[in-house]
Amino acid sequence: MGKLLVENKTIVTPGEELAEGMDFLPAEGTFRDKDKIIASGLGLVNINGRLIKTISMAGRYIPKRGDTIIAKVTDILMSGWILDIASAYSAVLSVKEAKDFIRRDADLTKYYDIDDYIITNIIRVTSQRLVDVSMKGPGLRKLIGGRIIKANSNKVPRIIGKGGSMVSMIKQATECSITVGQNGIVWISGSPEKEIIVVKTIKKIEQEAHISGLTDRIKTFLEKETNKKINIEKVE
Repeated sequence: MGKLLVENKTIVTPGEELAEGMDFLPAEGTFRDKDKIIASGLGLVNINGRLIKTISMAGRYIPKRGDTIIAKVTDILMSGWILDIASAYSAVLSVKEAKDFIRRDADLTKYYDIDDYIITNIIRVTSQRLVDVSMKGPGLRKLIGGRIIKANSNKVPRIIGKGGSMVSMIKQATECSITVGQNGIVWISGSPEKEIIVVKTIKKIEQEAHISGLTDRIKTFLEKETNKKINIEKVE
């Protein structure tokens, strides 16, 4: 007979015992040691039937094909741009993957210069963690103005919310434009006062993502900060 040693949504540390017996199966972030399931890192327990996994609360972004991210230009080559993607790995945007056709002798700084931020899409990650990105797609562009903040990439799903509900609520309350990259880089554009509210809200989500009732707490927080009633039913 298997026995759970922790509750769902509990924060656990590396080496902590999560369950004993063979009725439960280890998944992401866990491993089996004889008849016990052990956490392999700091994370939030997620129990789904017999499967036990942990959702990482630490660590840098791991690039994945198909992710839409926000990246910073750090170097310019003859063939394209080197990007910081808030990961242990850099990315490359080649000239052929730029949105517009670019001539061989063109000044690449006229398109994307060092320290520019862009919204881009990962099209390839090799086994050696070489990352290629593209600007060919809807919404992919250079970011103008606004402010950039860095969030924990593991908290991105909570910042966005189910079906985009959380970020839509923040947009409704602050009237800011917000883009959340899968790599945890967030772009915010609005009045300086409202941008600060967005930053505070995202930090609150990061700190409280593991506690149930997050949406209601963020709604209350935003209403207090903006002195504005929020109708969740209208949030898309």
